[in-house]
Amino acid sequence: MNGAAFSSQFFNIDGDGMPLIRIRDVGATRIGTWYSGPWEERYRVRRGDLLVGMDGDFRVTTWKVEDGLLNQRVCRIDVDEEQYDRRFLVLVLQGYLDAIQKATSSTTVKHLSSRSVADIPLPHPDLTHQRRLADLMEDHLSRLDAGNDYLQAARQRLDNMRRAAVWDALTGSDAPGDRNVTLARADTEDGGLPALPHDWTWTRLGDVADVVGGVTKDAKKESAPDVVEVPYLRVANVQRGRLDLGHVTAIRVPRAKAESLRLLPGDVLLNEGGDRDKLGRGWVWEGQIEHCIHQNHVFRARVRDDQLDPYLLSWAGNYIGGAWCERNGRQSVNLASISLSKIRLMPVPVPPRHLQAVIRGRVEAVFESTARLEAALLTGERRAVGLRRALLNAAFSGRLTGRNTDSDVVEELVEVAS
Repeated sequence: MNGAAFSSQFFNIDGDGMPLIRIRDVGATRIGTWYSGPWEERYRVRRGDLLVGMDGDFRVTTWKVEDGLLNQRVCRIDVDEEQYDRRFLVLVLQGYLDAIQKATSSTTVKHLSSRSVADIPLPHPDLTHQRRLADLMEDHLSRLDAGNDYLQAARQRLDNMRRAAVWDALTGSDAPGDRNVTLARADTEDGGLPALPHDWTWTRLGDVADVVGGVTKDAKKESAPDVVEVPYLRVANVQRGRLDLGHVTAIRVPRAKAESLRLLPGDVLLNEGGDRDKLGRGWVWEGQIEHCIHQNHVFRARVRDDQLDPYLLSWAGNYIGGAWCERNGRQSVNLASISLSKIRLMPVPVPPRHLQAVIRGRVEAVFESTARLEAALLTGERRAVGLRRALLNAAFSGRLTGRNTDSDVVEELVEVAS
């Protein structure tokens, strides 16, 4: 059963009404949206219900949180427990959904319909066999999950280590001598800014760079005279510390607008909206695509008079400005955002010019030294995904039986996943 298109006018983040299970909540441990309007009992989701997310990764999960409401793009599987063990159904459904996801061609978000879920040709062994297989797979997958948890914890430790090193470099924490925290007051929540060396300064982003918003997509203006088609960057292209240029779309805009928004090497891109932890993230444009501009949800900061190395500015946005943007941005039910006037007030540390190249080299060395560790963690995560898939294939092809010889099968699957 598919969810309902509940009216967003009744959405809230204050806990008023019933928790609303949206596509992003499938597999989550807590809810971020509530619904205070009218609803029908048939859309209630109870603990233990099976849910399928029908956008993106096509996840199937057993709902383990409080009762909530089934939103659109989420499908509930009503299980006949005389026919299927719920644990078995989750395992076998995820295998089919992975195959569908892999075979679905899309350049944006992939979609699934409740009809296509209903038409999945499920295997139907007897209940005793289903339960035995579920027990066996839970044992193997629990160990795989433990290994994956270790990988995630290692990734978090690596990120924390890198964040601390970048923070220390950008704020001159190891420099000797007196320190100061002088910064002109503004209508912002700046938090506890660290003291800088006496010859460094805290300043506002708008004092060192010209910051502008991008183009808003408007179909009417695309057919106006004197328009040109140019590539433009979206929020998805602007990641923390890198640009993802694998898929860059084009837009038709007036020639004057295309010229005024054209990106130049050294421009710093910062995201205006999205999830709260993505505000202010971004990277430096290096001229990878000619005549490229940016959309309205991406800010462009162009440093004036070479006051600050663009890479230092971008790292400041990623590692200092992110938390500041969270405090000073706006949060709605669907997304967070920060205004152009507010982002211009973001605090930025400015070292003396003669030190900026040294600091940049220091930060680059941190990323270079951690790149190999990050690559190893990524390889481990990919192997875990491959091994999970191989285990499921082996289980449903009858190669895993619960006997001692299963250890040989698992060793073989590890080799395959490698």
